[in-house]
Amino acid sequence: MNNETLDQKLDSSDELFERFSLQVDKGQEALRIDKFLANRIEGASRNKLQQAMNLGMVQVNGLPVKANYKIKPQDQIVIYSDISPEQTEVTPEKMDLNIVYEDTALMVLNKPAGMVVHPGSGNYHGTLLNGVAWYLQQNNPALSEETLPRFGMVHRIDKNTSGLLVLAKTDVAMRQLAKQFFDHTVKREYVALVWGNVENDSGTIRAHVGRHQRFRKLFEAYPDGEHGKEAITHYEVLERFGYVTLIRCKLETGRTHQIRVHMKYLGHPLFSDDFYGGDKIVKGTIYARYKQFVENCFAICNRQALHARTLGFIHPVTEAALHFECPVPSDMEEVIEKWRKYATTLPR
Repeated sequence: MNNETLDQKLDSSDELFERFSLQVDKGQEALRIDKFLANRIEGASRNKLQQAMNLGMVQVNGLPVKANYKIKPQDQIVIYSDISPEQTEVTPEKMDLNIVYEDTALMVLNKPAGMVVHPGSGNYHGTLLNGVAWYLQQNNPALSEETLPRFGMVHRIDKNTSGLLVLAKTDVAMRQLAKQFFDHTVKREYVALVWGNVENDSGTIRAHVGRHQRFRKLFEAYPDGEHGKEAITHYEVLERFGYVTLIRCKLETGRTHQIRVHMKYLGHPLFSDDFYGGDKIVKGTIYARYKQFVENCFAICNRQALHARTLGFIHPVTEAALHFECPVPSDMEEVIEKWRKYATTLPR
Protein backbone atom coordinates (compact mmCIF):
# COMPACT_ATOMS: atom_id res chain seq x y z
CA MET A 1 0.00 0.00 0.00
CA ASN A 2 1.29 3.43 -0.88
CA ASN A 3 1.75 5.47 2.29
CA GLU A 4 2.72 8.77 0.71
CA THR A 5 1.55 11.83 2.56
CA LEU A 6 -1.14 14.10 1.13
CA ASP A 7 1.47 16.69 0.15
CA GLN A 8 3.60 14.09 -1.64
CA LYS A 9 0.63 12.94 -3.67
CA LEU A 10 -0.27 16.49 -4.65
CA ASP A 11 3.37 17.11 -5.58
CA SER A 12 3.15 14.82 -8.57
CA SER A 13 -0.43 14.88 -9.83
CA ASP A 14 -2.81 17.35 -11.41
CA GLU A 15 -5.58 14.82 -10.98
CA LEU A 16 -7.15 15.39 -7.60
CA PHE A 17 -8.00 11.79 -6.88
CA GLU A 18 -5.65 8.85 -6.42
CA ARG A 19 -6.31 5.14 -6.85
CA PHE A 20 -4.91 2.61 -4.40
CA SER A 21 -5.30 -1.14 -4.58
CA LEU A 22 -4.41 -4.02 -2.30
CA GLN A 23 -5.25 -7.67 -1.92
CA VAL A 24 -6.34 -9.17 1.39
CA ASP A 25 -3.95 -11.79 2.77
CA LYS A 26 -4.90 -15.46 2.67
CA GLY A 27 -5.00 -15.75 6.46
CA GLN A 28 -6.98 -12.58 7.16
CA GLU A 29 -9.88 -12.98 9.58
CA ALA A 30 -13.30 -11.50 8.78
CA LEU A 31 -13.27 -7.80 9.69
CA ARG A 32 -15.30 -4.73 8.83
CA ILE A 33 -13.66 -3.08 5.87
CA ASP A 34 -13.60 0.39 7.43
CA LYS A 35 -11.68 -0.94 10.45
CA PHE A 36 -9.37 -3.01 8.24
CA LEU A 37 -8.48 -0.07 6.01
CA ALA A 38 -8.07 2.36 8.90
CA ASN A 39 -5.42 0.02 10.30
CA ARG A 40 -3.69 -0.38 6.95
CA ILE A 41 -3.65 3.16 5.56
CA GLU A 42 -1.49 5.74 7.27
CA GLY A 43 -3.44 8.83 8.30
CA ALA A 44 -6.85 7.47 7.24
CA SER A 45 -9.76 7.80 9.67
CA ARG A 46 -12.75 5.49 9.74
CA ASN A 47 -15.02 8.51 9.30
CA LYS A 48 -13.31 9.58 6.08
CA LEU A 49 -13.28 6.00 4.80
CA GLN A 50 -16.99 5.65 5.55
CA GLN A 51 -17.69 8.85 3.62
CA ALA A 52 -15.74 7.47 0.67
CA MET A 53 -17.73 4.24 0.82
CA ASN A 54 -21.02 6.14 0.87
CA LEU A 55 -19.89 7.77 -2.39
CA GLY A 56 -19.01 4.42 -3.91
CA MET A 57 -15.29 5.24 -3.88
CA VAL A 58 -14.27 1.92 -2.28
CA GLN A 59 -14.74 -1.26 -4.30
CA VAL A 60 -14.19 -4.91 -3.50
CA ASN A 61 -13.78 -7.29 -6.41
CA GLY A 62 -15.09 -4.60 -8.74
CA LEU A 63 -18.22 -3.66 -6.77
CA PRO A 64 -18.80 -0.76 -4.33
CA VAL A 65 -19.25 -1.76 -0.70
CA LYS A 66 -20.48 -0.14 2.51
CA ALA A 67 -18.55 0.23 5.75
CA ASN A 68 -20.12 -2.87 7.31
CA TYR A 69 -18.84 -5.19 4.58
CA LYS A 70 -16.63 -7.89 6.09
CA ILE A 71 -13.51 -8.63 4.12
CA LYS A 72 -12.56 -12.14 3.07
CA PRO A 73 -9.16 -13.62 2.18
CA GLN A 74 -7.99 -12.72 -1.34
CA ASP A 75 -10.49 -9.84 -1.69
CA GLN A 76 -9.18 -7.25 -4.15
CA ILE A 77 -9.80 -3.77 -2.72
CA VAL A 78 -9.62 -0.60 -4.80
CA ILE A 79 -9.88 2.81 -3.14
CA TYR A 80 -10.56 5.95 -5.13
CA SER A 81 -9.21 8.44 -2.62
CA ASP A 82 -10.01 12.15 -2.73
CA ILE A 83 -6.62 13.88 -2.37
CA SER A 84 -7.69 17.36 -3.34
CA PRO A 85 -6.34 20.21 -1.19
CA GLU A 86 -7.82 20.46 2.28
CA GLN A 87 -9.74 23.72 2.65
CA THR A 88 -12.14 25.01 5.26
CA GLU A 89 -14.06 27.36 2.99
CA VAL A 90 -14.35 28.80 -0.49
CA THR A 91 -15.61 32.36 -0.42
CA PRO A 92 -18.01 33.05 -3.30
CA GLU A 93 -16.77 35.94 -5.44
CA LYS A 94 -18.46 37.45 -8.46
CA MET A 95 -16.32 37.22 -11.60
CA ASP A 96 -16.62 36.56 -15.28
CA LEU A 97 -16.48 32.85 -16.10
CA ASN A 98 -16.12 31.42 -19.59
CA ILE A 99 -18.54 28.50 -19.31
CA VAL A 100 -18.24 26.34 -22.41
CA TYR A 101 -20.89 23.79 -21.41
CA GLU A 102 -23.17 23.18 -18.43
CA ASP A 103 -25.93 20.81 -17.43
CA THR A 104 -27.23 19.46 -14.13
CA ALA A 105 -24.24 17.13 -13.71
CA LEU A 106 -21.18 19.12 -14.72
CA MET A 107 -19.57 22.29 -16.04
CA VAL A 108 -16.80 22.74 -18.61
CA LEU A 109 -14.91 26.02 -18.33
CA ASN A 110 -12.19 27.76 -20.32
CA LYS A 111 -9.75 29.09 -17.72
CA PRO A 112 -7.70 32.15 -18.65
CA ALA A 113 -3.97 32.28 -18.02
CA GLY A 114 -3.10 33.95 -14.71
CA MET A 115 -6.01 32.49 -12.73
CA VAL A 116 -5.37 29.96 -9.96
CA VAL A 117 -7.80 27.02 -9.99
CA HIS A 118 -8.42 26.56 -6.26
CA PRO A 119 -7.79 28.55 -3.06
CA GLY A 120 -4.69 27.76 -1.03
CA SER A 121 -0.98 28.51 -0.65
CA GLY A 122 -1.56 32.24 -0.32
CA ASN A 123 -4.18 32.39 -3.09
CA TYR A 124 -7.44 32.48 -1.18
CA HIS A 125 -9.28 34.92 -3.43
CA GLY A 126 -9.76 35.41 -7.14
CA THR A 127 -9.47 31.70 -7.95
CA LEU A 128 -11.65 29.81 -10.40
CA LEU A 129 -13.43 28.04 -7.54
CA ASN A 130 -14.27 31.36 -5.88
CA GLY A 131 -16.04 32.37 -9.09
CA VAL A 132 -17.74 28.98 -9.48
CA ALA A 133 -18.97 29.15 -5.89
CA TRP A 134 -20.63 32.52 -6.54
CA TYR A 135 -22.14 31.31 -9.81
CA LEU A 136 -23.57 28.17 -8.21
CA GLN A 137 -25.03 30.14 -5.30
CA GLN A 138 -26.87 32.42 -7.70
CA ASN A 139 -28.53 29.38 -9.25
CA ASN A 140 -29.06 27.57 -5.94
CA PRO A 141 -29.25 29.91 -2.92
CA ALA A 142 -29.54 26.90 -0.61
CA LEU A 143 -25.84 26.17 -1.13
CA SER A 144 -23.79 27.37 1.81
CA GLU A 145 -20.07 28.05 2.01
CA GLU A 146 -19.77 24.86 4.05
CA THR A 147 -20.98 22.79 1.08
CA LEU A 148 -18.75 24.51 -1.47
CA PRO A 149 -15.16 23.54 -0.52
CA ARG A 150 -13.52 21.46 -3.27
CA PHE A 151 -16.88 21.37 -5.02
CA GLY A 152 -16.61 19.33 -8.18
CA MET A 153 -12.86 19.33 -8.73
CA VAL A 154 -11.36 16.25 -10.35
CA HIS A 155 -8.33 17.85 -12.05
CA ARG A 156 -6.56 21.18 -12.43
CA ILE A 157 -4.18 23.09 -14.70
CA ASP A 158 -1.37 25.50 -13.82
CA LYS A 159 -2.09 29.12 -12.98
CA ASN A 160 -0.37 30.37 -16.15
CA THR A 161 -1.75 27.68 -18.44
CA SER A 162 -4.99 28.50 -20.21
CA GLY A 163 -7.70 26.13 -21.32
CA LEU A 164 -10.39 23.60 -20.54
CA LEU A 165 -11.39 22.16 -17.17
CA VAL A 166 -14.35 19.99 -16.15
CA LEU A 167 -16.05 20.33 -12.75
CA ALA A 168 -18.65 17.92 -11.40
CA LYS A 169 -21.85 19.27 -9.85
CA THR A 170 -23.01 16.06 -8.17
CA ASP A 171 -21.40 13.24 -6.22
CA VAL A 172 -22.33 10.76 -8.94
CA ALA A 173 -20.73 12.91 -11.63
CA MET A 174 -17.59 13.38 -9.53
CA ARG A 175 -17.22 9.66 -8.95
CA GLN A 176 -17.71 8.76 -12.62
CA LEU A 177 -15.42 11.51 -13.93
CA ALA A 178 -12.75 10.63 -11.39
CA LYS A 179 -12.80 7.03 -12.59
CA GLN A 180 -12.28 8.15 -16.18
CA PHE A 181 -9.22 10.13 -15.11
CA PHE A 182 -7.97 7.09 -13.17
CA ASP A 183 -8.37 4.88 -16.21
CA HIS A 184 -6.68 7.40 -18.54
CA THR A 185 -9.71 7.47 -20.84
CA VAL A 186 -10.15 11.26 -20.73
CA LYS A 187 -8.84 12.91 -23.89
CA ARG A 188 -6.61 15.89 -23.07
CA GLU A 189 -4.64 17.67 -25.77
CA TYR A 190 -2.53 20.79 -25.36
CA VAL A 191 -0.96 23.20 -27.82
CA ALA A 192 2.52 24.43 -26.87
CA LEU A 193 5.20 26.62 -28.42
CA VAL A 194 8.64 25.26 -27.53
CA TRP A 195 12.19 26.39 -28.10
CA GLY A 196 14.24 24.73 -30.82
CA ASN A 197 13.54 22.67 -33.91
CA VAL A 198 12.07 19.44 -32.53
CA GLU A 199 13.91 16.62 -34.27
CA ASN A 200 11.10 14.11 -34.80
CA ASP A 201 7.66 14.85 -36.21
CA SER A 202 6.12 12.87 -33.37
CA GLY A 203 7.17 10.89 -30.34
CA THR A 204 6.46 9.74 -26.80
CA ILE A 205 8.24 10.90 -23.65
CA ARG A 206 8.30 8.42 -20.77
CA ALA A 207 9.97 9.78 -17.65
CA HIS A 208 8.74 9.96 -14.07
CA VAL A 209 7.90 13.45 -12.83
CA GLY A 210 8.51 14.52 -9.24
CA ARG A 211 9.83 17.31 -7.06
CA HIS A 212 13.33 18.56 -7.79
CA GLN A 213 15.62 17.18 -5.10
CA ARG A 214 17.07 20.61 -4.22
CA PHE A 215 14.65 23.25 -5.50
CA ARG A 216 11.29 22.17 -4.14
CA LYS A 217 9.19 24.58 -6.20
CA LEU A 218 10.43 22.93 -9.37
CA PHE A 219 9.67 19.51 -10.80
CA GLU A 220 12.12 17.25 -12.57
CA ALA A 221 12.06 14.36 -15.04
CA TYR A 222 13.44 11.08 -13.71
CA PRO A 223 13.80 8.75 -16.73
CA ASP A 224 15.01 5.84 -14.60
CA GLY A 225 11.99 6.08 -12.32
CA GLU A 226 14.01 6.64 -9.16
CA HIS A 227 11.74 9.48 -8.00
CA GLY A 228 8.30 10.86 -8.73
CA LYS A 229 5.49 9.08 -10.55
CA GLU A 230 5.09 7.60 -14.00
CA ALA A 231 4.40 10.24 -16.64
CA ILE A 232 3.72 9.73 -20.35
CA THR A 233 3.37 12.51 -22.92
CA HIS A 234 2.75 11.97 -26.64
CA TYR A 235 3.70 14.88 -28.91
CA GLU A 236 3.30 15.83 -32.56
CA VAL A 237 4.83 18.72 -34.49
CA LEU A 238 2.24 21.10 -35.95
CA GLU A 239 4.52 23.78 -37.45
CA ARG A 240 8.22 24.57 -37.49
CA PHE A 241 9.43 28.15 -37.24
CA GLY A 242 13.18 27.61 -37.24
CA TYR A 243 14.12 28.58 -33.70
CA VAL A 244 10.81 27.48 -32.15
CA THR A 245 8.30 24.71 -32.86
CA LEU A 246 4.54 24.54 -32.43
CA ILE A 247 3.49 21.16 -31.06
CA ARG A 248 0.45 19.27 -29.88
CA CYS A 249 0.76 17.21 -26.69
CA LYS A 250 -1.55 14.43 -25.61
CA LEU A 251 -1.43 13.48 -21.95
CA GLU A 252 -1.65 9.85 -20.96
CA THR A 253 -1.00 10.75 -17.31
CA GLY A 254 -1.64 14.00 -15.46
CA ARG A 255 1.37 15.00 -13.38
CA THR A 256 2.06 18.50 -12.13
CA HIS A 257 3.96 20.53 -14.78
CA GLN A 258 4.16 17.35 -16.89
CA ILE A 259 4.40 18.91 -20.35
CA ARG A 260 6.71 21.68 -19.14
CA VAL A 261 9.05 19.19 -17.45
CA HIS A 262 8.98 16.65 -20.26
CA MET A 263 9.73 19.18 -22.97
CA LYS A 264 12.61 20.61 -20.96
CA TYR A 265 13.91 17.06 -20.52
CA LEU A 266 13.72 16.65 -24.31
CA GLY A 267 15.78 19.84 -24.69
CA HIS A 268 12.88 22.03 -25.79
CA PRO A 269 11.57 24.15 -22.87
CA LEU A 270 8.29 25.95 -23.40
CA PHE A 271 8.58 29.43 -24.82
CA SER A 272 8.42 32.10 -22.08
CA ASP A 273 8.37 29.53 -19.25
CA ASP A 274 10.17 31.30 -16.41
CA PHE A 275 10.28 28.14 -14.25
CA TYR A 276 12.06 25.90 -16.72
CA GLY A 277 14.39 28.18 -18.65
CA GLY A 278 12.13 29.20 -21.51
CA ASP A 279 12.12 32.91 -20.60
CA LYS A 280 15.52 33.56 -22.19
CA ILE A 281 16.88 33.05 -25.69
CA VAL A 282 17.51 29.32 -25.99
CA LYS A 283 17.98 29.04 -29.77
CA GLY A 284 19.17 31.52 -32.37
CA THR A 285 22.07 33.91 -32.77
CA ILE A 286 22.00 36.64 -30.16
CA TYR A 287 22.20 39.94 -31.99
CA ALA A 288 20.32 43.16 -31.33
CA ARG A 289 17.50 42.82 -33.85
CA TYR A 290 16.74 39.18 -33.04
CA LYS A 291 17.01 39.81 -29.31
CA GLN A 292 14.50 42.66 -29.59
CA PHE A 293 12.14 40.43 -31.57
CA VAL A 294 12.23 37.70 -28.89
CA GLU A 295 11.79 40.19 -26.06
CA ASN A 296 8.75 41.64 -27.84
CA CYS A 297 7.33 38.11 -28.02
CA PHE A 298 7.99 37.62 -24.29
CA ALA A 299 6.13 40.87 -23.58
CA ILE A 300 3.11 39.72 -25.56
CA CYS A 301 2.98 36.24 -23.99
CA ASN A 302 4.51 36.68 -20.54
CA ARG A 303 3.72 33.15 -19.39
CA GLN A 304 4.47 29.64 -20.61
CA ALA A 305 3.01 29.22 -24.10
CA LEU A 306 0.73 26.31 -23.18
CA HIS A 307 -3.00 25.93 -23.78
CA ALA A 308 -5.34 23.05 -22.88
CA ARG A 309 -7.22 23.06 -26.17
CA THR A 310 -9.10 19.74 -26.22
CA LEU A 311 -11.07 17.85 -23.58
CA GLY A 312 -13.12 14.74 -24.20
CA PHE A 313 -14.88 12.31 -21.86
CA ILE A 314 -18.01 10.20 -21.41
CA HIS A 315 -20.89 12.03 -19.76
CA PRO A 316 -21.23 10.57 -16.23
CA VAL A 317 -25.03 10.32 -16.47
CA THR A 318 -26.11 10.09 -20.12
CA GLU A 319 -22.97 8.16 -21.18
CA ALA A 320 -22.79 10.31 -24.32
CA ALA A 321 -19.31 11.05 -25.68
CA LEU A 322 -18.54 14.75 -25.16
CA HIS A 323 -15.78 16.61 -26.99
CA PHE A 324 -14.77 20.23 -26.45
CA GLU A 325 -12.21 22.49 -28.10
CA CYS A 326 -11.36 26.08 -27.33
CA PRO A 327 -9.18 28.25 -29.57
CA VAL A 328 -5.66 29.31 -28.62
CA PRO A 329 -5.94 32.61 -26.68
CA SER A 330 -4.87 35.89 -28.23
CA ASP A 331 -1.50 36.21 -26.47
CA MET A 332 -0.29 32.85 -27.74
CA GLU A 333 -1.88 33.31 -31.16
CA GLU A 334 -0.16 36.67 -31.66
CA VAL A 335 3.24 35.24 -30.75
CA ILE A 336 2.72 32.22 -33.00
CA GLU A 337 1.88 34.51 -35.89
CA LYS A 338 4.97 36.64 -35.25
CA TRP A 339 7.17 33.54 -35.33
CA ARG A 340 5.38 32.29 -38.45
CA LYS A 341 6.26 35.52 -40.26
CA TYR A 342 9.79 35.55 -38.84
CA ALA A 343 10.39 32.03 -40.14
CA THR A 344 9.86 33.26 -43.72
CA THR A 345 12.96 35.47 -43.36
CA LEU A 346 15.25 32.60 -42.36
CA PRO A 347 17.54 31.02 -44.97
CA ARG A 348 16.25 27.78 -46.48
